Amino acid sequence: MKKTQKTNKEKESNTKTRTKESEIFASCSFSSLGLHSTLSEQLQERLGFEAPTLVQAQAIPVILSGRHVLVNAETGSGKTIAYLAPIIHYLQGYNPRIERSHGTFALVLVPTRELCLQVYEILQKLLHRFHWIVPGYVMGGENRNKEKARLRKGISILIATPGRLLDHLKNTSSFVHTNLRWIIFDEADRILELGFGKDIEEILDLLGSRANESVEKGKSSEFQRQNLLLSATLNEKVNHLSKISLENPVMIGLDNMKMQPDSSVNQTGSLGSDVDEDLDYSIKSVNSSSGDYRLPAQLVQRFVKVPCGSRLAVLLSILKHLFEREASQKVVVFFSTCDAVDFHYMLLSEFQWSPYSQFEEELKQMFLKCKTFRLHGNMKQEDRRTTFSAFKTEKSALLVSTDVAARGLDFPKVRCIIQYDSPGEASEYVHRVGRTARLGERGESLLFLQPIEVDYLQDLEKHGVSLTEYPLLKIIDSFPLHSQMHRVKKFVSLESHPWVVSLQRELESYISAEPKIKKQAKDAFCSWVRAYTAHRGDLKQIFMVKKLHLGHVAKSFALREQPSLVGKTFQNQSKKRKRDLKQKQKQKGLFKKRKVASKT
Repeated sequence: MKKTQKTNKEKESNTKTRTKESEIFASCSFSSLGLHSTLSEQLQERLGFEAPTLVQAQAIPVILSGRHVLVNAETGSGKTIAYLAPIIHYLQGYNPRIERSHGTFALVLVPTRELCLQVYEILQKLLHRFHWIVPGYVMGGENRNKEKARLRKGISILIATPGRLLDHLKNTSSFVHTNLRWIIFDEADRILELGFGKDIEEILDLLGSRANESVEKGKSSEFQRQNLLLSATLNEKVNHLSKISLENPVMIGLDNMKMQPDSSVNQTGSLGSDVDEDLDYSIKSVNSSSGDYRLPAQLVQRFVKVPCGSRLAVLLSILKHLFEREASQKVVVFFSTCDAVDFHYMLLSEFQWSPYSQFEEELKQMFLKCKTFRLHGNMKQEDRRTTFSAFKTEKSALLVSTDVAARGLDFPKVRCIIQYDSPGEASEYVHRVGRTARLGERGESLLFLQPIEVDYLQDLEKHGVSLTEYPLLKIIDSFPLHSQMHRVKKFVSLESHPWVVSLQRELESYISAEPKIKKQAKDAFCSWVRAYTAHRGDLKQIFMVKKLHLGHVAKSFALREQPSLVGKTFQNQSKKRKRDLKQKQKQKGLFKKRKVASKT
């Protein structure tokens, strides 16, 4: 109990400290940080920044000084501007002016295609008055020959995903990068989580930008190389990348406690004599079991405990409540698989029911009256781009997505994040909720948990993330059924609530009557169970597939079939994989025997 009180006091004092710091920096301007006056005007006119955010005020002067930088800051804190603005400041001041034929001066590496497009859009706005600086991007899913043609003409600031960049570095001889001065790793933790570690090391080798090599190889270039690494969470992989890519870096955004092995290290992170030791200290302390993640103070975080069989009905009820409470808002719902996204997108876009009328057949209408979008990694690139742009411009909309939308993407005015499927690692939770409460705006997040999964809250608390319970029954009670407000006794379980029972029955009727969506529901069920078994490490003790009742899981996809019937596909696939594996092993054994026999 005392420990909890102490933790709460620490959080309050940290919040107060951050608020005071924000107030101090809010009084300064971009020009006072050393940026060109025209660029400062663009930040205000084109992007709406009246004053720098805390991380911008801390990072911009350090980046302008030419030092390598490691930035650890909460999502939605304005990190993109923090590195783009100093680069543009320097490039616009070159005399004579830079030309396209000079090739690439700055390289921004991002984990996903959507983030690539987002950074490119921001860059275009900032360069409105600096037309001679050419922005561009290369990423998977785009036409490689068109990219090659753009690189041949020259791109001053290039945004890229690691795989496609490595491809061009190896195979596009017309890609000029001899004048490269900046390499930026945006969302570095996600880049590494997606398995791009080896690609990054190869890119650094090809560009001569490893920490020990950059000084030597940088001599051939007019300017010394400057590398920047930005991440909302810190871990061992990010630590390794910082060691191989950053020379004597300044660290920004880490709390004093986590920053300072001794009093000689100041808040912006000027390091002592041994850079690697100090860097190791800061990252390990953040990554320890008690290390807090940085989340916006204005973010309201809640959880809702829902029995598995009622999950779908509760999700639809909460969404209905959110859009009826405030028509003009955006909501993002996260799922664990692409099949689950496709199923829920189809259902939410088409499901009709009128609970307020007894004459249902005559007055059926859309259950959710909002535009619905979907986003996941298996969609065609053009569809992903269309969704990304459309959801950004809508005033009121719902986005159902996998974690492809969880990193770095800035969707304006997202009021609520719902994590319908557990994010797993605590760091992923942080990035999902980071899509709301951005740049000082208020936001809400809601985490769905089954009764067997509530220990996950303790895992989040280890990182200073505490959630309060969502008033679910109060919301459910607010829905009138057939024009009558139901009075439900407190002891009645959620599963037997008249509203939940009626909605579940209607959902099951709808699914069973539509063969196309029924097949989608079965596919989503199978992929969901597979994803549930994929939790790693300590999380396997919380998310145990053996504890699941597959019949209830089927109900969460509005399927009436018995679990044995619905689960057969999954079971058969597992048996088939085992049979194939045994057959391959037998064939290998026979091949070896034949080889031995032929030798003798």
